[in-house]
Amino acid sequence: MAGSTTPGTPRVLRAMNDRAALDLLLEHGPLSRTRIGKLTGLSKPTASQLLARLEAAGLVVATGTTAGRPGPNAQLYAVNAHAAHVAGLDVTPERIRAAVADVAGAVVGEFEVATPGRRAESVVRQVTDALDGAVKAAGLARADVHRVVIGTPGAFDPGTGRLRYASHLPGWHSPTLLDELAAALPMPVEYENDVNLVAIAEQRLGAARGHDDFVLLWNQGGLGAALVIGGRLHRGFTGGAGEVGFLPVPGAPLVRHVTKANSGGFQELAGGQAVPRLARELGVADVPGGPANEVAAVLIARGAAAADGPDRRLLEAFATGLATGLASMVAVLDPQLVVLSGALISAGGEPLRELVQAELSELAASRPRLVVGEVTQLPVLRGALESALATTRDEVFDTAR
Repeated sequence: MAGSTTPGTPRVLRAMNDRAALDLLLEHGPLSRTRIGKLTGLSKPTASQLLARLEAAGLVVATGTTAGRPGPNAQLYAVNAHAAHVAGLDVTPERIRAAVADVAGAVVGEFEVATPGRRAESVVRQVTDALDGAVKAAGLARADVHRVVIGTPGAFDPGTGRLRYASHLPGWHSPTLLDELAAALPMPVEYENDVNLVAIAEQRLGAARGHDDFVLLWNQGGLGAALVIGGRLHRGFTGGAGEVGFLPVPGAPLVRHVTKANSGGFQELAGGQAVPRLARELGVADVPGGPANEVAAVLIARGAAAADGPDRRLLEAFATGLATGLASMVAVLDPQLVVLSGALISAGGEPLRELVQAELSELAASRPRLVVGEVTQLPVLRGALESALATTRDEVFDTAR
């Protein structure tokens, strides 16, 4: 068929080489023609043709020269960061945080909008205000954004388009909300569970790099998990895979109608709200006041710093609670790796990880390696940007079209 391409044709091979070179530039930063040739295995003439082709397409730019080496300076090339821009949004009940990144992955604009109220029409306005604020901070227009990924608690049911598992998120449950957002935003918009986005960030940039099978357990405003199987997120039939806060576990009351109560066994056993209660039961002194998750982070950090006493026993009890829920997940999934993430995990750090690893080795037949997440700065937002970048790079860098 005229105009079709088949594997092995010169056009497809050129496209494969072009994409390999672009990926190397993203990974290593500016490179010379000679260095690109060595890394791709291409001859100097072929590498020169490749760079000329990418430069003409607006995908790479010449940027400075090598210095400090014997011989003449060589021209360096880099990905044209302005070839495309994406946006990510992190939605919580209290605020929407937005960021814009260039195609090289650098964040070039950020903005935050407080989100009071529960009406669907206000949600559309809040989303567009957050996006437009980040776009303006980046010195761009809304039309310059190629794709947006929005992270929320819970998940949008693919069958109904309605948000599930997040009754605490004001204004996001209208059956027409996704249609209204699509009408308001001119670019493709994707929606993803917030914990799934943290897993994407860890897989691309953090502790799960190089791993195709892992579980990420998130403990911050609530307990949740992300499941990556064979390199792909597993979302489940209704998008609810990973809603482990509802998981019945030993040591916690059996909660019925969990979606209405917005709670469950694992959440009651090892969520932030359980820590102040544990502290009082164990006789921990000077339990601070304030929101449960903030209090929990302070108490867990104190336990991680203590060698013994009530503070340390609190950390140990918390670790046992985490390991209890993880044991059920590990028995079903048998992951290669478990990434522990979120503010409460960060507060406990390596002492907490060691305790959970020791407990899990006794509770689970398989023994996955446990690590603490590395993406600690705005991980949901970073994951949204990485998700948007992956798709956008495929579209923009596809030189075989």
